[in-house]
Amino acid sequence: MSGNFQFIIPDPPPSASVFEVHQLAYEFRQEVEERQRHQAYCQWYYETAKRHQQELRSMRGDINIFGWFLRGIRR
Repeated sequence: MSGNFQFIIPDPPPSASVFEVHQLAYEFRQEVEERQRHQAYCQWYYETAKRHQQELRSMRGDINIFGWFLRGIRR
């Protein structure tokens, strides 16, 4: 007789532990993605800073034409 009631009585809702595991997995995935984005940003920043330092070194070796014009105006 109890076999007949299995279709009438709904299954119990999933336990809270299932939701806890899902939430933990979601938060872990978010943390991993955030760290990867931060690592990519740090890599981009390092490469950009290095390129700017190289450009600055090369610009310091160039002739300062603008300075020549300013010296001519001041005299």
